[in-house]
Amino acid sequence: MSSKITDAGLERLVSILLRVGVLLSGAVVLAGGAYYLARHGSETVHYSNFQGQPSVDRFAGAIVKGALALRARSIIQFGILLLIATPIARVALSLVGFALERDTKYVVITAIVLTVLVFSLIYGMAEA
Repeated sequence: MSSKITDAGLERLVSILLRVGVLLSGAVVLAGGAYYLARHGSETVHYSNFQGQPSVDRFAGAIVKGALALRARSIIQFGILLLIATPIARVALSLVGFALERDTKYVVITAIVLTVLVFSLIYGMAEA
């Protein structure tokens, strides 16, 4: 990115980021779902026994490790994490773009929004 960025250039970058994020997360979820069905699609379901979500699929670090170990459920969860990260990356990109434009008002507003997003994610993980 150059040090001079226009509103149209920033809008184009944000648009590309959102499209790539959604398409990438959808592709990861689809691949994880296909892999899960290939491995577990023929298993018999026992509705009388309830089993909760394994703890490995509840925390971001464990999800990433599981996806790297090619666990199908973790791959699906990783796709969901990518989908959640997409709008956060959009706000971060907007913050950088507004800073390069030297638009102080929007830098402050975007920094507040990013702080609230990050705080809510951290607080939500602490509650889990």
